[in-house]
Order: sequence, then structure tokens, then C-alpha cells
Amino acid sequence: MHALLDELRIELPSWAFGNSGTRFKVFGTPGTPRTVWEKIADAATVHRVTGLAPTVALHIPWDRVDDYAALAAHAREHGVALGTINSNTFQDDAYKFGSLTHVDATVRQKAIDHHLDCIEVMHQTGSRDLKIWLADGTNYPGQGDIRGRQDRLAASLATIYRHLGEDQRMVLEYKFFEPAMYMTDVPDWGTAYAQVSALGERAVVCLDTGHHAPGTNIEFIVAQLLRLGKLGSFDFNSRFYADDDLIVGAADPFQLFRIMFEVVRGGGLDARSGVALMLDQCHNVEAKIPGQIRSVLNVLEMTARALLVDVDGLVAAQEAGDVLGANGIVMDAFYTDVRPALAQWRTERGLPADPMRAFAESGYQQAIDAERVGGTQSSWGA
Repeated sequence: MHALLDELRIELPSWAFGNSGTRFKVFGTPGTPRTVWEKIADAATVHRVTGLAPTVALHIPWDRVDDYAALAAHAREHGVALGTINSNTFQDDAYKFGSLTHVDATVRQKAIDHHLDCIEVMHQTGSRDLKIWLADGTNYPGQGDIRGRQDRLAASLATIYRHLGEDQRMVLEYKFFEPAMYMTDVPDWGTAYAQVSALGERAVVCLDTGHHAPGTNIEFIVAQLLRLGKLGSFDFNSRFYADDDLIVGAADPFQLFRIMFEVVRGGGLDARSGVALMLDQCHNVEAKIPGQIRSVLNVLEMTARALLVDVDGLVAAQEAGDVLGANGIVMDAFYTDVRPALAQWRTERGLPADPMRAFAESGYQQAIDAERVGGTQSSWGA
């Protein structure tokens, strides 16, 4: 297998191990973590069988604890580390009409202070990235001043950015709709790029693969942001209709392959690129830990296929105007079954050849089902 596969790292989101659901119902399941400490133990289990998920992203305040140094030590004891710190300005009544874009300076300061608290968490955990996703927006034409909201957002982000440590980054995520239905304040990669470019080198863009309109050429966005040096991270998931947050590659494995080809071509797997690959999913009906394992394996498989593209042959075909030849080279790589080679690749690294089976046979799920009885299961907002 290609040496670049050894550089692949996929961060897991702590919240994916808690209960989730739809707008109508959050479903509970046996063994669901009740604390962030248990979430980290579950995430470490995914890393143990895949070897590809060495860090866990936290969500503040969902994962708030009194002693973050102790939490980081707990993660290390389980063989993982704490990663991205995600802020939350969408579950407080004060943010009904916006947070960093709110017309009321008091509300904006509340949101800014929350992000400064997140930066303090980063100091204690050693985290590099502060990820910001905003629910800010409007539902009706005329409800808000579009330009004014952008100005207030720019000022708020600049204040937060000035408090980052020298080795820390701000990662701004975009989403074209929901919960705001007429206009979100950071709806697309162009807006996110414009905002972070005004801040400095340590402000970059997060691309969530589910945050696009149907038919969007996501790999083009990947290529462009890599070209501009502003692709900071991914939130990998899959969508059929809206922001479904399903297992990555479930809806369109070919799209995932195309995205990973551009990541490879743009140097995104190089450790020096700074591009962080992370999952962002809600396991509504499937088991959570196997769901994360499956997603990690899907990213691995499509990356392995992307690395099989005959780049020299592809360039030659492109320059010769050989449309079908160029497409054929890409499709040959996509249709290659890399699963046997990946099983051998894992075995050579002391990992289970079949991580899904290894987890099922480990007894871990049965153990946590029996142990985690009582208390309050983690869910949205906890």
C-alpha cells in the first residue's frame, strides 16, 4: 500500500458516542456514555481496532469538566489525545437572533466570552484548533441587515482571533441552511474564506461534507481551498437530502473518493499541511461505536483507492485532450477492490485484519451495556 496511508489520521467527535436522533425523537441505547470520560473510552476503542483515530474532539459546554489536565491524562491512558475544541452558541436563549452577529453588543460579548473560555480549555488540553460553527442567520427577508451582520461577525471573529495562542488556529465552518432558513451568516466556503482571510494565517476553513446544496461539486471546493492554503479541516459525514450526518460514504462513495483524490493531489495528507480529517455524525439507529469504525474504514478505503490513480497517465491524457482516457484512469482506481490489501496492511501493523469483527468479538459492547446502568446518558446538550 502507498506510504501516505501511514499519514492518515481521523479525529473522532465525542458527541457521536452519545444519544442522537431526529427533530422528533432522541433515541436511547444500552451502553451509551454518561460522561465525557466514557466517551473517550469508546473513542479509544475505535482507535484500538483501526489504528487511525488517535484524537478526540470535544464540544464545549457538552464536555465541560473541572479538570481538563486530568481529562487529557485520561485520554493518554487510553491511547488517544484530545483534539479540536468545538464551541456552542446555538443552545442558549440569548442566541435566538444570533450570537457573534447579534445586534445587541451584550449578546455578542457573551458569545465572544464563550469562545475565550474555549481557548482557555485549549491551553489546558494542548489542543490546536478552535472550531466555530454558527447557527446565526434569519428566516425572512428584511428580518436582519445582511451587510451589518457580516460586519459584526468580522469584528467578533477578530476579537477571538487576537486571543489565540501562537500555535493555535481558528477554524470557521460554513452551512448553507438550518436552523436559519432564509439566510445563514456563514452559508458557503466563499463567505468563510473571506472572513478568515481578513484575520490572518492561523484562521482557516472547515468543510463539512454534508453542508452543501444538492449537486454541489465538493471536490472543487476542496481543491480551491487547498490551492489557497485555507483548508483547515473536514467534518466527514454523508447526506441524502439535507444535513443528514450519516456514515461517511453511505450516500455516495464515489464522491468521497473524488474528495480524497483532491486531498491527496493537494498535499492534504502531508502532516505539514495542517489539514485535519474529522468525523461529524449522529448515529440515530445504528450502534455508535461500530458506526464510527465503519466511517473510519470508509475514509481509509476511498483514500487507498485515490492513491491508486495513475497521476502521470492522467496528466498525459488531460494534456492530450483524451476525455475518455482520463476518465477511465480515474474510474479504474475507483473500481479497484483494495479491501484485501488493506487487511494485509493492518495485519502488518499489528491491527485486526477485520476491525468490525474484532470489535464485535471483543465483548466491549456487552461490557459497557452491563456497566453503564443508571445515571443520565449523554445526548444533545450533554
